Amino acid sequence: MNIQAMMKQAQAIQKEMMKAKDEIDSKTYTGVSSFVEVKVKGSKQIESVTINKKELDESDVEMLQDLLVVAVNDAMKQIDKETEQKLGKYTQGMPGLF
Repeated sequence: MNIQAMMKQAQAIQKEMMKAKDEIDSKTYTGVSSFVEVKVKGSKQIESVTINKKELDESDVEMLQDLLVVAVNDAMKQIDKETEQKLGKYTQGMPGLF
C-alpha cells in the first residue's frame, strides 16, 4: 500500500470517528438515583436536574447531595460506555484520545 492510499484510508477513518463522536455528543443520557434524575449531553454538559419534591424531606439535604453525585456519575458512565463502544475500534492502543 502506498502512502497516498494510506492517507486516504486514515482520512476516511477520521471522518467515521468524528461522525460517531458527533452522534454521542448530540445524544442526551439520563442518570437516575432514587428521586433524583440528571440529564447530561454526550459532551458531558449537564442539561437538567430533576428532584421529586414529594419524596424529599428538608432534613435530607446531605442525602440529596449524595444522590446527585450518583445520578451524574451514572450518566457519565453511560457516555463513557457508548464512547468506548463506538470509538474503541478506532482508538485501541491510543489511550486518552477521547
